Amino acid sequence: DRRDLLVNNLSSLVNITVENRDPDEFQIHTEGLHLTQGRAVNYLSTDIDPVNEGYSRVVWDKTGEQAFFKGGSLASLIQLRDGDLREEVQKLDLMTVNFIDNLNSLHRKGWGKNGTTGLDFFREYPFVTSVEGNYDRNGDGEFDSTYIFRVSGTNSLEPEALAGIRGQMTLPGPDGNINIDYFPTDTVSDILDRINNSQAEVNAVLDDENRLVLRASTAKDINNPDFAIRHIEDSGEFLAGYSGILQLSGAEGAFDWETAGASASLVSGDKNAEFAVAPLSHPSGWIEINRAIKSDPMSIAAGFGENGRPANPGDGSAALAIASLRNKPLMIGKLNSFDEYFSKTVADIALKGEEAGVSLETQNLIMKDLEDMKQSISGVNIDEELSQMIKYQHGYAAAARFISEINSMLDTIINRMGV
Repeated sequence: DRRDLLVNNLSSLVNITVENRDPDEFQIHTEGLHLTQGRAVNYLSTDIDPVNEGYSRVVWDKTGEQAFFKGGSLASLIQLRDGDLREEVQKLDLMTVNFIDNLNSLHRKGWGKNGTTGLDFFREYPFVTSVEGNYDRNGDGEFDSTYIFRVSGTNSLEPEALAGIRGQMTLPGPDGNINIDYFPTDTVSDILDRINNSQAEVNAVLDDENRLVLRASTAKDINNPDFAIRHIEDSGEFLAGYSGILQLSGAEGAFDWETAGASASLVSGDKNAEFAVAPLSHPSGWIEINRAIKSDPMSIAAGFGENGRPANPGDGSAALAIASLRNKPLMIGKLNSFDEYFSKTVADIALKGEEAGVSLETQNLIMKDLEDMKQSISGVNIDEELSQMIKYQHGYAAAARFISEINSMLDTIINRMGV
C-alpha cells in the first residue's frame, strides 16, 4: 500500500507507466526509459542551461542527457517557464525596445528649454560595446558576429508609389531564412506589408522622414538572440539603391550576423545607413531616464524648432509627436501600435486564464470519474460489507441451529426409543 501511494505521488510529478509482471522486479518508466527496475534506480538531476539564460534543466544523472516529460506538474512548470512566461516577457521587451527607439529618435531632434538638443530621453544598455556591433560569440577572444537591432535607409520613399522593380528579399525567420518576393506593380506599402505579414523575425516601417526602417523582433528559437537582425539580402534593388540600406544587391552585398564587421554592408554611396546595436537581454529591465535630463529637466525636448534653431517658448511640437506614438503604426512585432499591444496583451492573458480554468475543471471531472472507477474495483463499500456480514451471521446461526436440531433428533432416537 505504501508503494502504491508513492507511485501515485510520483505520477502527479511526471508521466509514468508501471509494470509488475515479475514479482521481484517492479518497473516504472517515463517516456520509454526506466526510472526503477527492481532495486535499480536511474536518478534525475538538474544542471545549468547556458542557452536558456542559466535556468536549470532536468537531465538523466548517468548520461547527462536532457529528460523530457509530456505530463505531470514538472512538465507543466517547465512549459510555463520556457513557454508562456518567456513569450510574455518577450512581448514586454519588444514593446519596450520599440518604444525607446521611437521616442529617443524624436527626442534627439527636439530642443530643450535650455537650448540643448541631440539627447536621448531614455538610456538603454547595449548588448555589445562596439559601435559597429561586433561581438565575440564563441568566447575565443576575437570578434566573430555582428549584433544590430535596427537599420534605417538613406532614401525617402513614397508609401503609395510603385516600386517598379522586381526581386527577392531574404530575411531571418523562426526556422531559418525566408524569401519574400516583390514585383514592379507593388507599392512601397505593399512590400512593407508583405514583410510584416510573413514569418520574418524582422519588422519594416517608414519613419517620420519616410525612410525604410528594419527592426529585429524576438526570436522563436531559444538559441537565437532577441532583437538582433541575423540576415538581410536582396536579389534586386529595393533594399539597396531604392531604400538605401544595403550597399550591393545579391549575396555579395548581404548582411549576415555570423561575421564580424558585417555592418560595412549597410552603406549606401557616400552616406551611411543609420543603425543601432542590439540592446542587452530583457531591455524592459535595463532602462533608465537619461541622467542629463534627470539633473536638468530643462533639457527635455518639447519642440523641434525651425531651421536648426532652438524651439520658441510654447513650441510643443516634439511633445505632441511623442504623444502621437501611442496610435502610430510602428509595428510592435506583428501589431501596428502600442494601443493594440496593450489591448491584445490584456485579452491574451485573460483568455489563457479562462482556458486554464476550463481545462482544470475538465481534468478534475475526468480524475473524479477515474477515481470512482478505481474505488468501485478496489475499494470497500461499508454498506455492502455490512450486509454481507449480516448475511453470513444469519447463515452461521441457521447452520448452528440445524446442527443442534440434528443432535437433538439423534439423541431422542438413540437414548429414548431404545434402539
